[in-house]
Amino acid sequence: MEITEIRITLRDEDKLKGFANVTFDNAFVVRGLKIISGNSGYFVSMPSRKRPDGTHQDICHPINNETRQMIEEKVLEAYDRELKASTAKETT
Repeated sequence: MEITEIRITLRDEDKLKGFANVTFDNAFVVRGLKIISGNSGYFVSMPSRKRPDGTHQDICHPINNETRQMIEEKVLEAYDRELKASTAKETT
C-alpha cells in the first residue's frame, strides 16, 4: 500500500493545526485526519465520530503500528511543507 496524495488544510487553533486527506494507491481516500499539537509534539488523529456517551470512536484506523507510523510520518511531512509554503506566501 502506498500513499499517492496528501492534501493539507491548515488551521490556527490552540491544538488543532490542520486537516489531511490521504489517498492510497490512487484508489482510496480517507478524509478528515486531524493534525494535533500535543504535549510531546505533533500527532495525527484518525477520523472519528462522537458516540452518545460523549466518547469518540475512530471511523477508520491502521491495524498495526508500522502502518500508523508511516501515515503519521507522511502526513506530518506534508503539513511541514504546507506550513512553509503558507509562510512564504505571507512574506511576499
